[in-house]
Amino acid sequence: MCGGEKIAHGIVSHIIDGRTLVLDDGREVRLAGVEVPPLPQGTGNAPGGTEAKAALEALAGGDEVVLDRAEMLSDRYGRIVTYAYTERDGDELFVQGELIASGFARVSNRIDGGACAAQLLGRENVARKTKSGLWGDSYFNVLDAAAPADVLAHQGRFALVEGTVLSVRESGSTIYLNFGRRWSEDFTVAIQKRNERNFTAAGLDVKGLAGRRLRVRGFIEARGATAGSPWIVAEHPDQIEIAERE
Repeated sequence: MCGGEKIAHGIVSHIIDGRTLVLDDGREVRLAGVEVPPLPQGTGNAPGGTEAKAALEALAGGDEVVLDRAEMLSDRYGRIVTYAYTERDGDELFVQGELIASGFARVSNRIDGGACAAQLLGRENVARKTKSGLWGDSYFNVLDAAAPADVLAHQGRFALVEGTVLSVRESGSTIYLNFGRRWSEDFTVAIQKRNERNFTAAGLDVKGLAGRRLRVRGFIEARGATAGSPWIVAEHPDQIEIAERE
């Protein structure tokens, strides 16, 4: 299960978007551990925001929810950040788990490790393989690390990228997982050396990943003199999965 001790409960008065709800006492709650598309605003937005909101409404709208502690208690906007549970017909439903299982949310780049991460990633993989919910739209396809231009086109957005690590290099305080030979153009994952022990503790030998096929999640950034090289900064081990070809 995900979350620590129970920190609050209340009735859901309304839903703001696919991962934000408001309790009847006015407290605003942000669901931890998930990424959902934003609601449409003008042009150029990711699809699926309206559907994600509807999925959360169906799961929790008007229900009593119990909120369990997440890694951070609140965000910079003062919203409670939490794992949420509700009851339906006597059964307890894990809201984030249900959203992910139905394909209307993706596991974020910041989640509780251990059993929580394994549960959420397992549900996501099933939803992805069956093309449930958002996964039925090609916009949400896992990106190919061997096509860096396609990855770079998602700059500033949350995405999953999959490919084989060609080499692992260190420079200064950073370890780089290189998915191509041209660092100025190809996809790279950057890990700060100070975080390496967290990856090791989670069973990921960062420096031994050369030749392994990985699936990496996070926000796509650009680096290099011409900002032509896409990369993801991996701060948490659950951002990286050992992937099998499907």
